[in-house]
Amino acid sequence: MVFHVQGGLKPGFYSSSCPNAESIVKSTVQAEFNKDPTIAAGLLRLHFHDCFVQGCDGSVLISGTSAERNAVTNTGLRGFEVIGNAKTQLEDSCPGVVSCADILALAARDAVDLSGGPSWGVPTGRRDGRNSSSSEALNLPSPFDTIEVQRSKFAAKGLDDHDLVTLVGAHTIGQTDCRFFSYRLYNFTRTGNADPSIDQQFLAELQTACPKNGDGLKKVALDKDSQMKFDVSFFKNVRNGNGILESDQRLLGDPSTKDIVEKYAGTLRGLLGLRFNFNFQKAMIKMSSIEVKSGTQGEIRKVCSKFN
Repeated sequence: MVFHVQGGLKPGFYSSSCPNAESIVKSTVQAEFNKDPTIAAGLLRLHFHDCFVQGCDGSVLISGTSAERNAVTNTGLRGFEVIGNAKTQLEDSCPGVVSCADILALAARDAVDLSGGPSWGVPTGRRDGRNSSSSEALNLPSPFDTIEVQRSKFAAKGLDDHDLVTLVGAHTIGQTDCRFFSYRLYNFTRTGNADPSIDQQFLAELQTACPKNGDGLKKVALDKDSQMKFDVSFFKNVRNGNGILESDQRLLGDPSTKDIVEKYAGTLRGLLGLRFNFNFQKAMIKMSSIEVKSGTQGEIRKVCSKFN
């Protein structure tokens, strides 16, 4: 299956320079996934957050107080050690060849695959960026964004409504903290009422999981039915008022995004699952090509958490 690729990337970029590159990344992700399947969502989010700030250039991996990963919008990012571990093995195998940005893109694909989702040929050849600034990460999509704001943030990266809804479908795996949505449960309207778009029975379940005066750190699955399985149940949940994040549930409040949610949620389960899987691959390839550095731009880092 061949999709349009931008920025001088191509599948199999390392086929002669480092033939085991993809299998090394995959075995590293697999080993971590076997211990903790929730890492899949962590790795997918890490790649997404990398791509939305200065393009897919590994800038999110740099450590330091003013680096991208310490922005408030990157709270809870995880999977750094998996990427670092893969990089160490790749440096042993083929020093100075495989970029950290590519490791992120490959690990995101492997994470989806291991969770029962689609697999795809990842175009590679990204170079690592030389800047990482927490202030630049403040414009990342947020769970509090309206559809208009989400749409403009995605459009700024060349992604349309279809890409937006499809990529948000990554919330079929993963979890969030009560603190990122508990305002929807208790005082959404500022008059002490819950967000009226939440299904009543589900509201009671969420209020039990996230008590009013709790610390807000409890983890809640973004897909209440199958947190570890990459499937279309996330879209069914949004359709039925069972979305967790306000930004997810708002997809139903706009005619354009609602239409896409309903197509994915569907009634014929198998058929529509296939369509989502196919579209997700296309959207991921498009997203993972955002503002990439290739050729002689950037560098190939020796250690993913620091510039050369």
